[in-house]
Amino acid sequence: MADRQPTEPPHAPGQPGRPGPGETAPAPEIDVSVPHSARMWNYWLGGKDNYAADRAAGDQFKANFPAIVDTARAFRAFLNRGIRYLADEAGMRQFLDIGTGLPTFDNTHELAQGIAPESRIVYVDNDPLVLAHARALLTSTPEGATDYLHADLRDPAPILRDAARTLDFDRPVALILSGILGHVDDDNEAHRIVDTLLDALPSGSHLLVCDGTNTDKTLNDAQREHNRDAETVQYRLRSPEQIAAFFKGLELVEPGVVSCPLWRPEPNRFGEPVHVDAYGAIGCKP
Repeated sequence: MADRQPTEPPHAPGQPGRPGPGETAPAPEIDVSVPHSARMWNYWLGGKDNYAADRAAGDQFKANFPAIVDTARAFRAFLNRGIRYLADEAGMRQFLDIGTGLPTFDNTHELAQGIAPESRIVYVDNDPLVLAHARALLTSTPEGATDYLHADLRDPAPILRDAARTLDFDRPVALILSGILGHVDDDNEAHRIVDTLLDALPSGSHLLVCDGTNTDKTLNDAQREHNRDAETVQYRLRSPEQIAAFFKGLELVEPGVVSCPLWRPEPNRFGEPVHVDAYGAIGCKP
């Protein structure tokens, strides 16, 4: 996801400024001339919610690092397996998905409520394009609930405050941080954010993290070139050990912190798993 500043504060469902469930979001201002990370990932995944600038930047990155398409697919497949694990084996019924990205196939609420219809999901993003598509994220089973907060990961307090309208923080919550922590360059700030969010969650809650890693020179060079463009969204590649540090104090679910396709691999819509330079894991709060 993108390193962006919030364009408006969160509001309660149905209040002016953001849509409640089933309501239409106000049309945000979107600069289609500047490439955007969420739309680039949408392009790599074969989606249609992207523009010429996104495709040009995506093609340039792909020319420098052809495996980026495999990486994007591996991210998505890992997230799908992780959500299904959380809803099924871990018994999670509440999900806080920060850095939601553009709605696509197998969104968090679809996977979770497909297993447990009573699941409650709060999506969070500060991308105006995601806000424009938020209605697709606000569908829900009658037994469960979904909500969308237009807010910024860097300011977790309002996220926790407003998510409490939908989630019960006295019961376990699955915190989803997929592809978002790389947009927080400073390690201390990234750990402050994760710790603040986890501190608000009770025992039995889970953390899912996946992010790109600095385990391939070609990827490192491609990301460095991409980051040199002041108009593009910056992204920090971390080592697997640095990603593992976000799980300090948690009980890691087997197989631990591994390349995304190696986390409980199974047949998926993209074919056989391939090694990618993106690592992920799930941990449980004791």
